[in-house]
Amino acid sequence: MTWIDIGHIDEIPVRGARLVKTAAGCVAVFRTAEAEIFATADRCPHKGGPLSEGIVHGQKVTCPLHNWVFDLNTGAALAPEDARIATYPVRVKAGRILIDATALRRQSAA
Repeated sequence: MTWIDIGHIDEIPVRGARLVKTAAGCVAVFRTAEAEIFATADRCPHKGGPLSEGIVHGQKVTCPLHNWVFDLNTGAALAPEDARIATYPVRVKAGRILIDATALRRQSAA
């Protein structure tokens, strides 16, 4: 894995998100109430809603347009079961958020 520094954890509000533009497209980076960090595609597959503007609750995000709920761990929608968003490996090191560039490159090639 090749890690890219995308900012400090404090740049993302608790139960909030930040939009990061990459070669693979826009990535939503979420911070939960427990300071867990997740990264997913920013667009809801239903109507293209910006998930970075959604509501973060637990380890899930609700699309701001039509209330579809996605698991931030897996990208799976709670309903319908066949809907999914891309997820990307992230980690926090010394307060800095790192995202796996290899996964982003794989996504842009697909």
